Amino acid sequence: MKVILKVDVKGQGKAGEVKNVADAYAKNVLFKKNLAVEATPGNLKAFAAKERRAEEAAEEELNEAKRLKEKLEKETIAVTTKAGEGGRVFGSVTSKQIADALKSMGYKIDKRKIELEHPIKALGFTKVPVKLHHDVVATLNVHVQEA
Repeated sequence: MKVILKVDVKGQGKAGEVKNVADAYAKNVLFKKNLAVEATPGNLKAFAAKERRAEEAAEEELNEAKRLKEKLEKETIAVTTKAGEGGRVFGSVTSKQIADALKSMGYKIDKRKIELEHPIKALGFTKVPVKLHHDVVATLNVHVQEA
């Protein structure tokens, strides 16, 4: 019997694959545990439509990330902090402070997406990568100023 797997099934295949399995296995295990549906023409068509919608949503998400990247790369994010002599910052500027500065500018970016290799410890301009999507990385211009 041909079935469409709803989830990954160990020993059978990944979600979305059409597999040929024994009738008893399909009826007694896969259907009862809601792991698969029978591969009828209607189910195949519905599954194809669902896949197409998922691809369109992923494409839209990628385009949104690209638009946000263009906006962010034009901006300069100003972060103020206490500093001592020679432009040395007391403490450091972290990704949380950068995320808060972005939030005050109207951007909603999680601090975990800001990829600081190490906290910023000097005044001036620094380029900071931000991972907006697994394919899109924006570079922020962060200006650390003395308070």
